[in-house]
Amino acid sequence: MSVYLDTSALLKRYLPERNSDTFESYFRDVESAQISRLTLVELRSALARKRREGRFDTAKEAEALNEISTDVQDGLLTVCPASDLHFVAAFHLMGKLPELPLRTLDALHLATAQTLEIDTLATADDVMRRAAEALGLTVVYFGD
Repeated sequence: MSVYLDTSALLKRYLPERNSDTFESYFRDVESAQISRLTLVELRSALARKRREGRFDTAKEAEALNEISTDVQDGLLTVCPASDLHFVAAFHLMGKLPELPLRTLDALHLATAQTLEIDTLATADDVMRRAAEALGLTVVYFGD
């Protein structure tokens, strides 16, 4: 089974959060975990934000970044390059889902998953969950 991992779900692997244990159990059983280059940027941003907020120090931030790098190098995460095709598809998704408050980066994630023809998305974000379901994707939800 191939799954696209949204940043909100994947972050649970690197930092203890609500549902981290549940996500980790799920992640161990995933055959092919796909992420976008965008996911790496968002992970970096989330870690930096949490460090600035005082939730952990620079050593913990560096440790989490190292774990992410190791997961990519070991093939646990497949990083899909971003392309102009994803931006065009995200633009059109906004029109397909006019009732949802779909954010730009979420639309890019969904467009990437669709372009890769992945039918399962893991997320901890409720808007992302609702948008993915509206697009007919199977959603594994790790939110509250």
